[in-house]
Amino acid sequence: MSTEAGIDVQQELEERIHEFRTSDPPMPVVVVHAEDGGDDGAVFTLVKELAEVQREHRSWCAVVDAEVCGEGDDPTARAASLLRDLSGWDGTARFPGRRSALYRRYAFPRLHLIQAIEDAARSEGGEWSRSEDGRQSSEADETQRKLLKQLAKQRWRPAAVPGSRARLRAGFGLRFVDMGNVLPASVVAGLGALFARSEWYASLGWGLGILLVLILLNHMPGRAPLFLWLRRESKWFLTTTFLSVASREQPTDTSILRPVRSWKAIASRAYDVAGWLLDEREGSRIQLYVLAMLEDLRDSHTRWSWDLRGFKRSRPPLLFLPRISNSNGGIELIRAISDVRSRRSELDPLLVLAGVAAQDVERLEPRAGSAGAPGPEPARAEGLSRMRVRYRDWAASLRSTQSPSGESTLPWVLTLPLPSHELRALRERDRHCVKASNRPTVARVVWALHSLVAVACLAAALMGWRALALDREYCAAGFLTANKYTEKEESGRGDEMECIGLATGGVRFSDWLSHDQDAQENAQKPASWTVAGLEEAVRDENKEVREGSGPFVTVVYAGPLSSDPDGAPSPVKGIEELAGVHIAQKAINDTSSRKLRVLVANGGVDMQHQVTMADKIAAYADTDPTLIGVVGIGRNLRSGEETVERLAAAGLPVVSGTNSSSELPKKFANWFSLAAPDDWQARQLGLVAAQLRKPGSDQSALVLARKQPDKGAGTHKEREGRTDAYTRDQARFGEQMLARKGFRMQKPLAYEVSNGTPQMGEQAAAICKDQGEIQGQGRSRDVPTVIYFAGRVEDLRSLMSELSEEKGCRKDMTILTGDDLSKARFAPDRERVGPNVTLYHVALAKMNGPGDTDFYADARKTFPESFRGEVGPKSPELSSGQAALSHDATKALHTAAGKAPHNRAATWVNLRNVSVKSLATGTIDFTKAPLYKSREGHSIALVEVRREEGSDTYRSAEVCSRSAGDTAPLTVQDCRISAPASSK
Repeated sequence: MSTEAGIDVQQELEERIHEFRTSDPPMPVVVVHAEDGGDDGAVFTLVKELAEVQREHRSWCAVVDAEVCGEGDDPTARAASLLRDLSGWDGTARFPGRRSALYRRYAFPRLHLIQAIEDAARSEGGEWSRSEDGRQSSEADETQRKLLKQLAKQRWRPAAVPGSRARLRAGFGLRFVDMGNVLPASVVAGLGALFARSEWYASLGWGLGILLVLILLNHMPGRAPLFLWLRRESKWFLTTTFLSVASREQPTDTSILRPVRSWKAIASRAYDVAGWLLDEREGSRIQLYVLAMLEDLRDSHTRWSWDLRGFKRSRPPLLFLPRISNSNGGIELIRAISDVRSRRSELDPLLVLAGVAAQDVERLEPRAGSAGAPGPEPARAEGLSRMRVRYRDWAASLRSTQSPSGESTLPWVLTLPLPSHELRALRERDRHCVKASNRPTVARVVWALHSLVAVACLAAALMGWRALALDREYCAAGFLTANKYTEKEESGRGDEMECIGLATGGVRFSDWLSHDQDAQENAQKPASWTVAGLEEAVRDENKEVREGSGPFVTVVYAGPLSSDPDGAPSPVKGIEELAGVHIAQKAINDTSSRKLRVLVANGGVDMQHQVTMADKIAAYADTDPTLIGVVGIGRNLRSGEETVERLAAAGLPVVSGTNSSSELPKKFANWFSLAAPDDWQARQLGLVAAQLRKPGSDQSALVLARKQPDKGAGTHKEREGRTDAYTRDQARFGEQMLARKGFRMQKPLAYEVSNGTPQMGEQAAAICKDQGEIQGQGRSRDVPTVIYFAGRVEDLRSLMSELSEEKGCRKDMTILTGDDLSKARFAPDRERVGPNVTLYHVALAKMNGPGDTDFYADARKTFPESFRGEVGPKSPELSSGQAALSHDATKALHTAAGKAPHNRAATWVNLRNVSVKSLATGTIDFTKAPLYKSREGHSIALVEVRREEGSDTYRSAEVCSRSAGDTAPLTVQDCRISAPASSK
């Protein structure tokens, strides 16, 4: 600042700005003048300097040039025209080289609405009058129609606002932030999306589409904006007392639910205001302009608004009038500001600083002795102290000077006389100015566009991280949600994953089978039985059940539906079991009043993740009361106990078709199995072993089993072997059986499975070296007569290859093994039997013939494209018994559900009363199943497999068998073998 007075006035302004940051102090109209008329020029220069300083301090400033004179024939009209030409606040003028303000430009919707009405009225002309009873004449109606038409052309905006087109182009997007437009449109769009009742993305698209259409309609030229009566300026326009109508019959309220009444109210008020603005005799045009401007500024500083703009604007708007006089309308403008403030009795943020000539100051100062006259100044009070005293006295007397009976003419005007010595120019080094704290407020930092962008970026990053985490963990994951009934697990080969759990929603386990696995899968089963085809068939049947009106129950098939990464035909078992479940489902739904819905669960390659699968089934059971039990769990693993325990905790009974565990029925009351347990299987194989044992001879036998790796072994197949309870139990029970039959037991041999390939070279060499060859090495053993093979079907081919290559194994030998070999398809390119080997294995199912069961007819009806010719126990699709056993298990579980509404607990109890005849494997009878003991009446068949002499074909013959439900024990006479291999 170039003068001492300028420094003092600037500091006084900054004190008011500092108070404004934390409170709402009364903002006076500060009028500075020189005590000596010869210093008027210095006062005017001071006001200009203050405007420049405030711009540098990033305040929003508007300046009326001293040379500008308002248009009009009288001071009041010229004062009104000054407000129309103000630049700076609403961004219609730029200040090159200046720093931007702390917050965005001001908006003046109320002031522009008044200007728009005046412009439309002046362009149309007409007679604005009403009859004595307050009703409009016909001529007035026509004038009102023309006025509204013109306002629509102007889009209810001023006809000529400087820079309006440029502002519209620059801030086109900001126009849509008007909550009066967006909020009603959003409500309509939201209702439309709600009524659409479709997927979320369809509802979102529908809502955004409606919103876009409404916004485009709102900005079409030549018509009034949509929801005009709901805008903030329209609400003020209808409710301010300055614009009260003469007739009380006209409505003054608005409502989104009453658009016609609201439109009539604003149209009538626009007509009245137009007449008022054109009637110069009223003398209130300038006051209406000032009122609209102050209301806009007050609204722009509302603290608890949606954008917290009152907290962000830490500096008040400033209006600088470097030179006011009666001729240019400046004094009338100050009078209007003071009058409007007195009438409204409300604080507004506008701080006005005007410079006036000494000869005109008497038009603004109160008369001596009045309540508003300044008191005597304290002794030696100069400069800033004098200004503070005058402001304090002015604020203290504001209450009385605003009263209608007060003698003060302009209560909101604070005059500051400046002595000549304070207006003298200072040396350059003495010039300075004070600045109030200008740091951004908390709201400005937190609730701002840059913060919103930062939060949005952070939220997007977190959502992206969350989406990736969900995608890594779950099989079906969206952006922020996932189907948590399935999850991904390592398959054991590279980075390939398998999907584990219960398939709900759009999850398909077939989607997780790679192309090479599909090819392998199709080569080892009927062409029409694929995981994808069976899943689709089950889901189609489920859809019919859900859409039907009858009651239904739900069962879960839990089996292996992942392809083995090491090449073993793992999914074949799961496919055949699932096919059997679906055959039962179709038959039940065609004949029973209580329908059956089937859900599919995957335990992974050879059920290695069945505990995880059980957790998912148990979690789903909490949400679906129709779920009554589980069918499957057909592989005997060490993790089976934990699996069944978790299902028992969820109240779910388990009916397994092929799990031969001897321990599970002894430990769990919810376990029901159709498969003969391993210990009983071994005893039945003893009927064959007894015929192989020659009385009085010294015959040896040997058990060959999968090696049980130490805990912590690393590879996938080693982990599988460690959990395989079937091979462990088969080895134990087989050795006990052979010992009881009188065989001299050699030391058991164990082989490893590395990367899916059994390593049997050393074991085959040890088996085939006779006593004479190894005596010199200090060892003594002979070639065993019987080998009990406690392994899996996928290991058989390696065993036969090794035995065929060893020269000591040219002697005939017999191999006994358990029920896992019932899955074998003996062929040159599949499982093999050596030319000197006779294989006896257990089959879990003695299949009924077509005349004894409806199973085969139901299978043909369910899969008409899968069967050609006669369907029976020898059909390749059904011969293994996997489908038949799962079919019977499903039928038994559904029967336990009963005809009346039963829950899963009642189904569990009713299972011990189930006895179903004429099923695929016979009669499934749980009525005599004791708690925590093995039941009787299992179906079983002993099968002999030999290679035809001189060919690559294999003969498979049933030695003896027993249907389910038959408790009569098998005897040696029942199971006579035709020609023991050892006697050939």
